[in-house]
Amino acid sequence: MLRTINISPLRGGRKSTPLASWALLTAHRSLLTLLFFLLTAHCALLTVSAATWTRQPAGTMAWLRAVYFLDQNRGWVAGSGGTLLETIDGGQTWRKLYPLTKDNLRDVYFANEKIGWLIAERDVLKLKTNDEPRTYLLKTEDGGFSWRRVFLNGSDVNARLVRAVFADAERGWVFGESGVVFSTRDGGDHWIRQASPTRHLLLGGAFVDPAHGWLVGAGATILQTSDGGMTWQSGNVRDGEGARFTAASFVGKSLGWAVGTVGRVFATTDGGLTWFEQRSNVNDDLSDVKFIDAAEGWAVGTQGTLLHTIDGGVHWSAPSSGTSHALERIFFIDRNHGWAVGFGGTILTYSQAGAPRLKS
Repeated sequence: MLRTINISPLRGGRKSTPLASWALLTAHRSLLTLLFFLLTAHCALLTVSAATWTRQPAGTMAWLRAVYFLDQNRGWVAGSGGTLLETIDGGQTWRKLYPLTKDNLRDVYFANEKIGWLIAERDVLKLKTNDEPRTYLLKTEDGGFSWRRVFLNGSDVNARLVRAVFADAERGWVFGESGVVFSTRDGGDHWIRQASPTRHLLLGGAFVDPAHGWLVGAGATILQTSDGGMTWQSGNVRDGEGARFTAASFVGKSLGWAVGTVGRVFATTDGGLTWFEQRSNVNDDLSDVKFIDAAEGWAVGTQGTLLHTIDGGVHWSAPSSGTSHALERIFFIDRNHGWAVGFGGTILTYSQAGAPRLKS
């Protein structure tokens, strides 16, 4: 039997009926629920707005080309003139390492705190013959205190290498001009030339495990492998004529994104077999992209361009980076800790550490 809840009299001095009382109580609860969700949403917006990119002191004006972090604290940045910086406090302070070269450093990767790799590019005007290698690898096994040069053997050894992608400490790939790809299965002790179906310049790539990977480059080139590079298959890039891809990022084996010149962004949902264009709303050249999960991703480019999406690239926003310098590379450890590097010694860090939160 429905009991009457004693609520203040209605207009005209009439007592509330059980049905009217129940309706008022329900409305009251609905209003409280609505207010709660509005407050929660407002706090969530505050959290997002409080997450900003800030510049870190690099102590150099070098053009920084690459960044790699092992965790929230330990990371490395590499760039022009043999510049190599290390941090152990998330970038609050950076110290210079000395890889014993003044050649430009194009990429950096560390398997752990001890073992790391660099790609170094020589000044073409300083080469004595056209047959000399334009690029070489540097390896450290003591955390960057000492380095040894590694020159690749075989055909196309004088081709310029621009990027290194590792699936783990043992399996890695380096690639660049004329579609050249070299692979290692033993942590860099031996490098083997892999057959590539393109002669276009390869500029970026991503591997999610030792078997599944993708390489992208000029001529709307996107290559996919499911056997560690033993064979490569070209992706179908719809309306991609004239595209020049510079970087790719994958979440799992199916979802991927590639970015390139004039703000072009392409996505795939079938592991790279087919690609379709997304609207970025910018015309600046994009140099790198990183997706944290299937929804949230970031891209960087010239003029200090930053792009951000929280719906898998259906919509992209352009938050301020605070700089007009070209941004070359971006790296995220998790959704709250990221870094971007670029021209003029630019190092930006992203953090939500100071965001306001609801008190329990």
